[in-house]
Amino acid sequence: MDLFDQRLTQVTETEAPLAARMRPRSLDEFVGQDHILGQGRLLRRAISLDQLSSLIFYGPPGTGKTTLARVIANTTRAHFIAINAVLSGVKEIRAAIEQAQDRRKFHNQRTILFVDEVHRFNKSQQDALLPWVENGTVILIGATTENPYFEVNKALVSRSRIFQLKPLNDEDLYAIAQQALTDTERGYGKKQVQIEPDALAHLVNVANGDARSLLNALELAVETTPPNTSGVVHVTLAVAEESIQQRAVLYDKEGDAHFDTISAFIKSVRGSDPDAALYWLAKMIYAGEDPRFIFRRLLILASEDVGLANPQAVVIINACAEAFDRVGMPEGRYHLAQATLYLANAPKSNSVMGFFDALAAVEKEKEAEVPTHLKDANRDKQGFGHGAGYLYPHAYREHWVAQQYLPGSLQGQVFYQPSEQGYEQTIGTQVARRREAQLAAMVEGIGVAPVEILTYGRDNRTSERWLQRTLSQVGEQLGAVRDRIFTSADVQRHHVILDINAGSGLLTWEAVRRVPEGGVYACARTTTDANALQEQATALPELTRPIVVSATLTELPAILETQAPDIKFDRIVGRNGLFAEPDKVAAAKFLANLLKKSGIVVLSETVPLYTQRFYRLLDPNKVNTQLYERLVTAEEAIYTEPKDPMLNWDADDLRKAFESADLVVEVTLEQSSTQMHITSTFLNRLFTSGTTRPSYAERLAENLEAEEVRAVQEIFTQNLLNQTVIWESAIAFVKATDKIQEDV
Repeated sequence: MDLFDQRLTQVTETEAPLAARMRPRSLDEFVGQDHILGQGRLLRRAISLDQLSSLIFYGPPGTGKTTLARVIANTTRAHFIAINAVLSGVKEIRAAIEQAQDRRKFHNQRTILFVDEVHRFNKSQQDALLPWVENGTVILIGATTENPYFEVNKALVSRSRIFQLKPLNDEDLYAIAQQALTDTERGYGKKQVQIEPDALAHLVNVANGDARSLLNALELAVETTPPNTSGVVHVTLAVAEESIQQRAVLYDKEGDAHFDTISAFIKSVRGSDPDAALYWLAKMIYAGEDPRFIFRRLLILASEDVGLANPQAVVIINACAEAFDRVGMPEGRYHLAQATLYLANAPKSNSVMGFFDALAAVEKEKEAEVPTHLKDANRDKQGFGHGAGYLYPHAYREHWVAQQYLPGSLQGQVFYQPSEQGYEQTIGTQVARRREAQLAAMVEGIGVAPVEILTYGRDNRTSERWLQRTLSQVGEQLGAVRDRIFTSADVQRHHVILDINAGSGLLTWEAVRRVPEGGVYACARTTTDANALQEQATALPELTRPIVVSATLTELPAILETQAPDIKFDRIVGRNGLFAEPDKVAAAKFLANLLKKSGIVVLSETVPLYTQRFYRLLDPNKVNTQLYERLVTAEEAIYTEPKDPMLNWDADDLRKAFESADLVVEVTLEQSSTQMHITSTFLNRLFTSGTTRPSYAERLAENLEAEEVRAVQEIFTQNLLNQTVIWESAIAFVKATDKIQEDV
């Protein structure tokens, strides 16, 4: 350095801004950051003992990052090199490394390389620095206003100790101002400066934790205020307000402050706090954030966090965004505020997040194929049956049909979970009821996608259309039965309900919905059904889940005695709960013993005595007369067999059974009919030996010869296979009431 360089340095130091002149030169002069520089702290010990390792100082502007590096430069015995990442590149890094190598080689001296705004280095520049930090050629001290975990090379971060500097508090700023006013060498100690308390308080307040902003404002106030006749520079509140008119807001549109503030804004709107939402909105607008960015985030929130709880939210926010584009700033702030307040006060639902559950299922079920009935039939009108079996919803009541739309491996899977907020509350029940009808139809084996045709053959399109109508009616009928049962039961919110044949869950889930302050017990006949119900129940809050037991009606009282010995039910419901019970009287008494005083039993039972007879589906003129007459006799004998109480009962038997249990009974028998498609699978089941119960063929064999049974099978195949027929049946609706309630 020659004389001219020394002179330039002296002039620069003398004429430098107050904030630069007042940089602390030692730890004793350093103000603030006691959490890392207080007595006994690691960093203070490392600086004092000159035992530094690589460091990264992270914090907002004006908190002392560069100043702290200068303090280290003044106290260390190591060679100190400072570069700025904005002005330097790989060339400057290589020059610094060469100096460091020379110092180490010729003077055995360490080198500290200070990189201001280290996050400004690109990846290649940071990579160029990494090996020299790693082998100890330089000790890196980096300063950054951005989160180093995001903006700095991970390898550099892993080799450095990170210290976070916080915005200075008011006490620290007062101390810094006092240093500047009293320092005779670098500050205004040689001047007579009097600053009013209100003026200094204003400067400290508006500086907002930034020492540089405070000192710049103080310098402007002192330098622009002429001394009075006594030589005193008097800084009033008015002068202070002119010197620092706008609060220093920490906000970098590409950095942490940007992301942290928008995060606070979105979380406040999501949390339905309009006051906090307006505050963070105001902070962003004050700092110059792009309003279109804010609107984009609000549009996302309108679907992500409001969704179907208020479907108009996305419409309103989009309208506000379009209005802003027409109006612009500053009036456009009204539209920003309106959009913010609308969403902050809107009911919230994140049910659209079900999409990501579906996405996870897609990732796991990569081989799941589109069900045959959902495939495009336009390109395969006569080929592999694509589209066959699809039920067109608009052709049916309420424009809906109980049909399966998921792949077979995912049937019953739930992705969409309606909330109980706003508009979504009104559709939640509808969604649940339709799911239950779909599930019940699936358990019944109805509405499931047909197997894809793997061989070529012409289909009977007329028959196909009839089949669609047949399948569609089952879901409607199940829903109608469910609604009638619960209407008759007059269920209250606090009731405890027992479903005696939970099977598909058709009645169980409706019961859960109707008794939010009560409870539901579901009796499933098989372990498979019980496990399925329990699996479905996991989607519900634990306290609202039904208690599922696997038992027959005969076994149920004993199981309840062990699990809930004192349990009595306000309502007992069931669909075909007594159908398979051989002793209807005993079953009725079981139920009566489980019923509370004033309780009600409501059941729907398909009466076998009125089940469709197969012989009625045949044209007598096309069948051997003698064989037809013997078929009529044999089939009617099935339903009058005294040894089989599961088939030989009538609706009146149900009445007598519940009357024997000392209950008041109402029984209504209703005839019903639906279209039914006769398939080869169905016919094969009729003429195949049963496992637990005799098959139709085995029952015919009690009155027909073996040759006659085979002839009947051939007649059915010739006359009924692939035909859609009217299937007659009858349902007995039973309402049994405790006499105490009846007397009241």
